[in-house]
Amino acid sequence: MSDRIALRGIRAYGRHGANPGERDHAQPFDLEIELDVDLGAARASDALADTVDYAALHDAIVRAVRTRSFALLERLGATILDDVMADARISGARLSIAKPRLLGGATPSVLLRADRASHPHARSA
Repeated sequence: MSDRIALRGIRAYGRHGANPGERDHAQPFDLEIELDVDLGAARASDALADTVDYAALHDAIVRAVRTRSFALLERLGATILDDVMADARISGARLSIAKPRLLGGATPSVLLRADRASHPHARSA
């Protein structure tokens, strides 16, 4: 069984971009993540230890955006997914990263996916 945990509406500020000046000042990034995870134990136990702590997940994502700096959103996303997939309970993840109103009001974004079978940094359960 694969259940999902989703975290939407994450706003983090960081220095990412390929164009001149984009990394000079922190700018907003909007992120959403979905995790495939078996939540059977948490359903039965009602214990935080039996699930993915989404407050800790949120903090890790915001910290990655704030403390790292990359030219491409794809590289930033790969770094976040590497961290997420290190948790053996997670069988897959989807991550969206957007730079709001960057291009004359348009919002470019990337959607990246990872799964346990093909992710190079994933540990087996």
